[in-house]
Amino acid sequence: MEILSIDVGTTETGYCLIEKETYKPIKFGKINNEELLDIVKKEEYDELVYEEFQSYGMPIGISTITSITWNGRYIQSALDRNKKVNFIYRKEEKMNLCNSMKAKDSNIRQALIDRFGEVGTKKNQGWFYGFRKDIWAAYAVGITYLDKKKNYN
Repeated sequence: MEILSIDVGTTETGYCLIEKETYKPIKFGKINNEELLDIVKKEEYDELVYEEFQSYGMPIGISTITSITWNGRYIQSALDRNKKVNFIYRKEEKMNLCNSMKAKDSNIRQALIDRFGEVGTKKNQGWFYGFRKDIWAAYAVGITYLDKKKNYN
């Protein structure tokens, strides 16, 4: 049983297929949005989880609108396959992983390493070997969702 968590971008998106029970990252990457759309349409997973956009009262630009459009395409493709779709807000990630709304990407990354283990090296690959910026974000979305789900059950 896996979830597919994503951190959408305008042209490329970070994704992580996560095993629900162990939280182990099974498959991950930062790939072209069209390639990810194929994964959403064909990969085996139980749920799609994404970071929901929030309005903070400021105007948004075209890149944000483009990312929102891609989120919609991923969501619709998952729903077309009868997959569950859920979202997490960024503030939930910050509080779940760092217990602070002031947390930045680097704090979230460190909290994940502290919890699951080192990145590792080519010779001694750790839990996160091969992760980079947007993959960390996608993984944080998935972990926060799984933690939230376990706390509510």
